[in-house]
Amino acid sequence: MKAYKIIKSNIHRKGLCAARNIKEGEKIIEYKGKKITHKQADLDPKYGYEITYLFTLNKKYIIDGDFKYNTARLANHSCNPNCEILEDNKPELWISAMRDIKKNEELTYDYGFSFDKDYKQYVCKCGSKNCVGYIVREGSRWRIKKDKSTLISR
Repeated sequence: MKAYKIIKSNIHRKGLCAARNIKEGEKIIEYKGKKITHKQADLDPKYGYEITYLFTLNKKYIIDGDFKYNTARLANHSCNPNCEILEDNKPELWISAMRDIKKNEELTYDYGFSFDKDYKQYVCKCGSKNCVGYIVREGSRWRIKKDKSTLISR
């Protein structure tokens, strides 16, 4: 039995959830797509900041997962994720459980966007206690919290 199913998500349109209980460390779904070079991505305007389905494989290649056949693209971002992208099986990328996941729990991972991008265009609706309202990697969330507290205290 597949470990996931497609759902209507409270986070963002569609999502994936556990179709059964999933154990910590289990590979759930492969992240599939077209292998392109970094150079191709730099030259093609399609691969600007708007594309959120890109994963670096190595110094030369990226996976563009913006295809309907890539069901893994439906896993949403959360600031308190239960999954992560396993990159040690390159050239394959897998979404894997960071902890035990109960049946019907939405499958999420931290998209890890850089704070340097225009992060305000990437609104986060995960609803977790540590959510800062924008999709940025965990190590950068303190910057947004600091900005918010500065604005409030003025």
